[in-house]
Amino acid sequence: MNFSSFLTNLVVPLNLCIVLLLIAAVLFMAKRRKLAFFCAAAGLGWALFWSLPASSLWAGGRLEQLYPYRAAGTLPTADAIVVLGGNTANSRHNWFEPYDSARAIPRVDTAALLYRAGRAPLIILSGAALDGSVSEAQIMANALKQQGIPAEAMALETRSYTTHENGLYTAAELKRRNINRILLVTSALHMPRAVAVFNKQGITTIAAPSRPQITVPNSDPRFSFWQPDLRALAASRSIVKEYVGLLVYWIRGWI
Repeated sequence: MNFSSFLTNLVVPLNLCIVLLLIAAVLFMAKRRKLAFFCAAAGLGWALFWSLPASSLWAGGRLEQLYPYRAAGTLPTADAIVVLGGNTANSRHNWFEPYDSARAIPRVDTAALLYRAGRAPLIILSGAALDGSVSEAQIMANALKQQGIPAEAMALETRSYTTHENGLYTAAELKRRNINRILLVTSALHMPRAVAVFNKQGITTIAAPSRPQITVPNSDPRFSFWQPDLRALAASRSIVKEYVGLLVYWIRGWI
C-alpha cells in the first residue's frame, strides 16, 4: 500500500473514528483521561460531521462545481475523448438515494453521447485490471460496443492503476498519435484532480464530466441536510479520497 492509499484509508471517517476510539481506550487505561476524552470526541465528531448530507453537499459539491456538467452538443470538438476507469458511488444517480441501475450514470454513457454528437472521432479508454484479468479499459470498451460504438473508434490503455498513471500512460499514447487536445471524461467529483494531472502532462484538456451526483434529491420529501445518514457517511470516502489525492499529488509534483 502506497502512502496516498494509507493516508486515505486512515482519514476515511469511519476508519479514523475507530482508530481514535481505540487510542482513547488505551489512554483511558493509562489514566490520561482528559486526552482520552479529547480523542474519543474527535473521532465521534469526525464521523458525525461526514454523516450529515450538508457536509457532503458542501465539500463534495464544491469539487463537482469546479467543472460544471455540460450537454455533449454544447462542448467544443477535440481530437479524442479520454475516459478514465473508476467507479464513484457505483455510478448512482444521486448519493443520497438508493442505487437504481435504470438511473445510473456510467462514464461510458457520457463518452458515447460525446462521440455521437461528433465531438471527437476517437475514444481512448484508460484503466488496468483491478480484479481478475479483464482491464477496466476493456470492460468500458465492451459497454460502448453494446451501445453501437464501432471498435475502430476505440483505443485501450490498460496499464494504469491510479489517476497519475492514467495521465502518464494515456499522454504517451496521445503524443504517439500526435493528439494534444482531448475531452476528458470522469466523474464530476474526480474531474479537478484528473484535469490537473493531464494538464501537467502538457495535454490541452477540456472537462466533460458525467452529471453531478452530490445534489439534493428531488424524489425524497424526507431529505434533511442535518439528519445523519448512512449513505452520506459511506459516500464520504470518495470525497475524502479526492481531497487527500489533491494534497498528495500536489506534494509529489504530479499536478
